[in-house]
Amino acid sequence: MIFKSINPYTLETFLEHQLDSDNQVDRKLSLANSAYLKWKSTPFEHRSECLMKAASIFRRDKEIVAQMITAEMGKIIGESRAEVEKSASNLEFYAQNAASYLEDTVVDMGLYKSVISYDAIGTVFAIMPWNYPIWQVLRYVAPCLMSGNTTILKHAPNVLGCAKLIEKIFLEAGIPEGVFQNVFIDVPQVERVIAHDSIQLVTLTGSEMAGSSVASLAGKHIKKSILELGGSDAFIVLADANIEKAVQVAVNSRMMNAGQACICAKRFIVEEAVSEEFTQLFQQKISQLSQGNPLDENTNLGPLARIDLANQLKNQLNESINQGANLIFGGKQDNCNFTPTLVTNVSENNPVFQQESFGPLAAITSCKNQTEAVQMANNHRYGLATAIWTADLEKAYQLARQIESGNVFVNSLVRSDSRISFGGVKKSGYGRELGILGIRELTNVKSIIIEN
Repeated sequence: MIFKSINPYTLETFLEHQLDSDNQVDRKLSLANSAYLKWKSTPFEHRSECLMKAASIFRRDKEIVAQMITAEMGKIIGESRAEVEKSASNLEFYAQNAASYLEDTVVDMGLYKSVISYDAIGTVFAIMPWNYPIWQVLRYVAPCLMSGNTTILKHAPNVLGCAKLIEKIFLEAGIPEGVFQNVFIDVPQVERVIAHDSIQLVTLTGSEMAGSSVASLAGKHIKKSILELGGSDAFIVLADANIEKAVQVAVNSRMMNAGQACICAKRFIVEEAVSEEFTQLFQQKISQLSQGNPLDENTNLGPLARIDLANQLKNQLNESINQGANLIFGGKQDNCNFTPTLVTNVSENNPVFQQESFGPLAAITSCKNQTEAVQMANNHRYGLATAIWTADLEKAYQLARQIESGNVFVNSLVRSDSRISFGGVKKSGYGRELGILGIRELTNVKSIIIEN
């Protein structure tokens, strides 16, 4: 079997990748384990130097990496460059902060010494998606390597060119062979990796179905798992919000990366008093978007990553319309291209409300008041992130405390940030990435108690 990189805009195959044999996988796992025994003893200063060097190489080769992102999954070139820059910044962030994040926590027990230490845990197996093929990898890799672990990456089959670039850059940065490795495997080989004695933790970013399967395998083999899964983020707009600003951010959030993000606005819950104004402005903004060649600097909406994804979104839209949603704008598909789409009159039982829509489709639902808005936001299987728009910041804080999601942003674009933890609840997964919690998730949290 061969994996192929297919340009979603031209539909041309431009790279092919041979799968690893079981023997090749076993050799990589053994190498990761032997590399771990040395890497965990490497001083923080040296690990930091390697990550800082990697960050500088990513910036040096930004155009090369960005071109690969765009070619493999269709992201517009400006967003690809921004992804490389954000990824490099994350490497620098952990290079600069990991040592302090992993300092012992002293617990006053009246003894000679009582501390919680954060030690390397072993080799981490990561299964990563295609929608942010550099950022998704480096946001876990930076804390993983700085904590003294090694890692094996199974990247998505359609972005293996990106995976190879990451490994190449890390080797050039002086990260020893075996500390970071790609495995080119299909689903049947995943359990072989998880079951290996060297693997101590599995982290996955992907679909709910993939997360359920991987969590089951991790549990079977008694391995810790971290899951960042689907999202159908609510974007609550109250009557006292700055509607013009809210719409601008709403369009940016929904249409960025052609709508292919777990953490982005998908369900727009708008108070009745401002629902019509919000809808009209939203339609006006998306009608001005330029869709086309993602390498064209003037394009601001590229194709979806694969034809099957576009077909799935089209079916989801049709089913939603059949169940009462009104198509206000867009809804057209041409191979991987999908026009920016707006639907209104969306009920809580409608597919585009209850399911995750992975593409440039916005669903607007009206609510009577803030109480109903929170109820609607929480009436969902996912709980990744939520945005709240209101002029009353104290009210926003109180509402945020009621929201059932891992992240709440007020009057702002929902996003991931190296400085603060990121993750979900419910079917959006468990565990945290980024910030101090993200690096500690990847360690052995060990209590050390010494009596007098």
